[in-house]
Parts: sequence; structure tokens; C-alpha cells
Amino acid sequence: MPSNVKPLGKIQLVPVGTVSPAETNPRKIPQRAVEVVAASLKRFGWQQPLVVDSGGELIVGHTRLQAAKLLKLAEVPVVIADGLTEDEIKAYRIADNRTHDFTTWDLAELAVELDELAADFA
Repeated sequence: MPSNVKPLGKIQLVPVGTVSPAETNPRKIPQRAVEVVAASLKRFGWQQPLVVDSGGELIVGHTRLQAAKLLKLAEVPVVIADGLTEDEIKAYRIADNRTHDFTTWDLAELAVELDELAADFA
């Protein structure tokens, strides 16, 4: 069955210094968020690569990049999102940070999950 969704590009390991944050990222990232993501990286490893344009400018993953720097990692996994226009890059950057605004928690289910994890993942 053909799909109109472009497949994921190849994940590459690149030196952390070759990825530059977007100067126009509208998301404000508090230090506590960076620390939490750093702890997550240490516990679970990289489960989601950064997304960069062909010049190495970050499209999504700003908190993960800061966490990698906090952990003094030498390399980070990236996917190069080539073929996007400048406007598409801006829209994707915003959409990636906003999609959670359209969801809610099932608080009863969340409480069950948290109770089950409390001993090991407090």
C-alpha cells in the first residue's frame, strides 16, 4: 500500500558541536527540564534522535541537545530533514512543541501507572 508519508531518514551519530540550536526557537527551556531529560537519557538511552536541517541547525530536540551537553556527550543521534522549506521547518518546530496542547491525561490511569512505577522510578 503506497503512503504519502515520507519515511524516516537514516539516523546518524554526529559530534555534538556540529548541531546548532535554532536562533528563532520560540520554546523557552528551563534548566529543570534539561536536568530531567538528562536523567532520562542516562536511564533509558537515546530513544528519539534530534532532527536537523541539512546545515546542522536543530529543528526539534532542543532540550535533548542541552541535556546531551550537560552530560558532556561527544556525539548525538540525528536525522536530517531534507526537502523542507524554511516555512515548513518553522511550522514543524512549532508543531512538535505544541501537539501536547491538544491532549489530556486520563488521571485515573496515570495514577495507576505512577503507583506501579513508584518504587523504581520516583
